[in-house]
Amino acid sequence: MAYFNFQLPKELEDFRLKIREFVRNEILPLEKNLEPDATRLPEEDLKKLQAKAKEAGLWALGAPKKFGGQERSIFELTLAAEESSQHRLGAYNPGLNAFGSEPPNVLYEGTEDQIQKYVLPTIEGKTHAFMAITEPSGGSDPARAIRTKAVLEGDFWVLNGSKTFITGVDRAEYGVVFARTDAGREGITGFIVDKGTPGFTWKEVPVIRPWYPGELTFENCRIPLDQQLGEKNKGFRLINKWLVRNRIPYTAGCIGLACAAMRYAVEYAQRNKVNGVPRIKNQSVQWMLDDSEIEIRAARWLVWEAAWKADRREDTRREASIAKVFGTETANRVIDRCIQIIGMEALADYEMPLGRWYRELRIKRIGEGPSEVHRMVIGRDYLPKEEP
Repeated sequence: MAYFNFQLPKELEDFRLKIREFVRNEILPLEKNLEPDATRLPEEDLKKLQAKAKEAGLWALGAPKKFGGQERSIFELTLAAEESSQHRLGAYNPGLNAFGSEPPNVLYEGTEDQIQKYVLPTIEGKTHAFMAITEPSGGSDPARAIRTKAVLEGDFWVLNGSKTFITGVDRAEYGVVFARTDAGREGITGFIVDKGTPGFTWKEVPVIRPWYPGELTFENCRIPLDQQLGEKNKGFRLINKWLVRNRIPYTAGCIGLACAAMRYAVEYAQRNKVNGVPRIKNQSVQWMLDDSEIEIRAARWLVWEAAWKADRREDTRREASIAKVFGTETANRVIDRCIQIIGMEALADYEMPLGRWYRELRIKRIGEGPSEVHRMVIGRDYLPKEEP
């Protein structure tokens, strides 16, 4: 009879604990000096923190080795995402950017000049990027929803259109923008666009979370031919490459927030008493914690399954969608239960950022594809195969 060991190998467990200790020893103390709705560290503090991360061997975890990164597996990045999210700013600025910002993975397919100009400076922490797919016409089906057009005029592509709900535009110096260059599902092409390019403007879109996304407008924005990313009309493949890979650590970060919320709820229920009896002895409280623990464990295994399959270079679209739906919805349920256990203190006590996480996690069920779209992806396998 074969017996299977479901423990992480020592090197993976050590890596996970290293991230965890860095967050608790270096990041949590720094956050105490920030405003409750802060979105980043002051630049001077960030540089010091990044120096510590480099010294600890935690810099550029996902970037390819040939570009100066560690080229960690997706499974390792998933472990890192769960641990690095467990602090106040962790939902959208995990680790406070201590471990560096990887450029959009589609840029690794760029030309040598694009690698030198954009990829290497981003990995080195000198610049930042955004990824612009979603438009006012929709974001869940980019092949059909993209209306921004790029028309070739001599040595330039001329962009006209708009993007919306784009994260990270405020701190970025450039981004990857997808536009329609032909009719049909495949008629999408990627472009690298520098902020400050004439005809490109942007503004913040106030939303429920502290870090506002941006709305981008292109009016006769001229992009040189050498800023085209990949082949013409091959952009949809790049979009899929970005989305499918991103969804796994994205979901792991949500699970990390759920774990952190659970710690707050358990600690509060242990010390807070009603009529002299700790709340933790109340069966209704125990059951809310029980349900949360069960769902967190199940969600983590689904994420790990997707990561394992991705590292084997297999098709992970279905597994990534399953993990994303269950993981993000689980995190929303867990944070809601934890707030219910703690009560108003969870929403008013700045030592417990549950109110902030509640707002931020609500977006996670929409970002990287809403649950309904992922259920459609999952359900396609049930449909009968069309005959050729």
